[in-house]
Amino acid sequence: MAQRVVASLSAALRQVREHHRVSGPLWTASLLVDRVVPGAPGLWPDRMIAAPVLSAQVEVILRAWGMSEEHIAITTRHLIYADLHGIDSHGCAMLFSYHRNLAAGNLNMRPEVRVVRESGTTAVVDGGGGLGHVAAEMAMELAIRKCQATGMGSVAVRNSGHFGAAGAYAAMAVESGLLGIVTSNTAEPAIVPTFGLEARLGTNPLCFAAPALRNKPFLLDMATSTAPLGKLVLAWRRGKSIPTGWAQDRRGRPVTNARRAWGLRRLTPLGSTREMGGHKGYGLAGMVEILSSVLPGVRAHQAGDIPRVGHFFLALDPARFRDQGDFESDLDGMIDTLRACPPADPREPVMVAGDPEYAVCATRAISGIPLSRSTVEDIRTVCDSHGVEFLLDRST
Repeated sequence: MAQRVVASLSAALRQVREHHRVSGPLWTASLLVDRVVPGAPGLWPDRMIAAPVLSAQVEVILRAWGMSEEHIAITTRHLIYADLHGIDSHGCAMLFSYHRNLAAGNLNMRPEVRVVRESGTTAVVDGGGGLGHVAAEMAMELAIRKCQATGMGSVAVRNSGHFGAAGAYAAMAVESGLLGIVTSNTAEPAIVPTFGLEARLGTNPLCFAAPALRNKPFLLDMATSTAPLGKLVLAWRRGKSIPTGWAQDRRGRPVTNARRAWGLRRLTPLGSTREMGGHKGYGLAGMVEILSSVLPGVRAHQAGDIPRVGHFFLALDPARFRDQGDFESDLDGMIDTLRACPPADPREPVMVAGDPEYAVCATRAISGIPLSRSTVEDIRTVCDSHGVEFLLDRST
């Protein structure tokens, strides 16, 4: 028994040693505890943080990183959007990952974001090697302007980084009365092709949004993996296992330990197995890669390269296809019909894409945003590393 404990401790120490330099002792200790006592993080309750407090904390950190005030405002808004809408893996939980990328020299905090190619309906934006939130907002704004002038606008982004939740940008199109489509590839491969053993594509999110009149917009925001990589991190931080079918090991066998699955980075495509339609998720991930990477010319997943990301944004004007208001009215009818479907379980009514996020946002705007202890300690570590004030103790 003693030998097994010593072996487990030794393995854990080897695993965390490479992270300690940029992660600090708190994160290292947390990882060590989880490695030796799986599930221990789940014993610590979430902290409820008011959105204004979390926003202030993000701003302080981004300012310490040297980001301009204009870019701080944009980046913070998109990170808090993700947290408010329950997309926890793409909000402030990403700060620690950004911290590590910055320490590794892979992030430019003062990027020049610019249009490098343009026509009446299309454009290409260069993100300058920074985080993707600023380049993504600029690209969608440009797509909207072109769409308002011509009926359609499409903009691709290259040389960018993680941009948060795709839904935030598709929602921008809806706010202008347009349909929005957003895709992005990711910096590192994480999806294993159907019948494969190694990751070859990113989790490659795909988002579609459409405006209605009476109802909130239809808003589909999804990864093309069975589960996004961030959900593995969240499960690990909360001491939970992941469902069978989310991830596999080097021999193609299912993995349910969240920490191990995160380390292996071998997620299944949406649908998981071939029998359950995994080949369709694989195809969607490939489509997103083409739009987000091949189209703007991003060198995706090249060994030795600094990880860079590409995005794609499309805006369509429904008034160019229908009389004014007819599309939105008919979409209301479609949404009403779907929600009126008899539920298999009365406790779980039928919803449409976007409903869960809208409900979570309404709750969190009042009660606050739940952060796991690990996420709170990650943010504390980032603050300590850059000598800035830790603000999250102000909100409970």
